[in-house]
Amino acid sequence: MRFAFYAGTLLLIACAGAATAQSPALSADPPVHPSTDLSINGTELPTTYVPSGQEMYKQYCAVCHGKDARGGGPLASVLLTKPPDLTTLAKRHMGKFPYDYVTSVLEFGTGRASHGSADMPAWGPLFRYYDKQNERVVKQRIKNLCDYLATLQER
Repeated sequence: MRFAFYAGTLLLIACAGAATAQSPALSADPPVHPSTDLSINGTELPTTYVPSGQEMYKQYCAVCHGKDARGGGPLASVLLTKPPDLTTLAKRHMGKFPYDYVTSVLEFGTGRASHGSADMPAWGPLFRYYDKQNERVVKQRIKNLCDYLATLQER
């Protein structure tokens, strides 16, 4: 079961990368690949580099949730459960952005089955793998994503 979850997550990531590469709107910025040999414009970045929330959203989330975060990404139609509109998270939580809830979903997933394993990938294990188990960097990635999602909320 665990293998199926990780295989499904890796397949989703591979599809996300392919979809992003085919979409000019999503690939306007250089892709961010967390690794020890990361460089942007020829400048080597440290292994503790953490992309902005917006960069990570484009790389990991937009393929399902859409570049506007309303749930209509290129892969949304193949999922058993439509990705939620992330611009209404605060509205659905009594007007306050649910940082703890979003942090938990990003790190551990939702736990409900829909497309083979869970509604969405748990990014925590993937970030831990990318960041060589550097928990501070993993937490910062998740915080950056949460902070970015908070800026997308409908007012």
